[in-house]
Amino acid sequence: MWNDHELTKMINKDIPFPMLSDQDGSIGKMYGIYDEDSGVETRGRFIIDPDGIVQGFEVLTPPVGRNVSETLRQIQAFQLVRNSEGTEATPSGWKPGKPTLKPNPDLVGNVWKVWKVGQAFDE
Repeated sequence: MWNDHELTKMINKDIPFPMLSDQDGSIGKMYGIYDEDSGVETRGRFIIDPDGIVQGFEVLTPPVGRNVSETLRQIQAFQLVRNSEGTEATPSGWKPGKPTLKPNPDLVGNVWKVWKVGQAFDE
């Protein structure tokens, strides 16, 4: 319902990943976001990979909105890292088409140098 009546109007297309509603609170309880006192869940976003492993999550109180563009960016970043089988990492603010990091021992303490050469990842 959220996708049909709200989200698709915000991004002008359908969401390309599954979303769910947890009417009885069972999933919220499992992830620790169900508030027993009020009988509702805190708003949560969980990025779960094809193997069922939670790769990222964000939990916000109801008055604070989430950023759909950031969620999509994170999903793209997780997909890139997974598809590279760990040979690439995405720095803060990375966007598709921007430089990635190549994890190796020489990178420790030198991310800033790679970052500077790659020129402002969040532009």
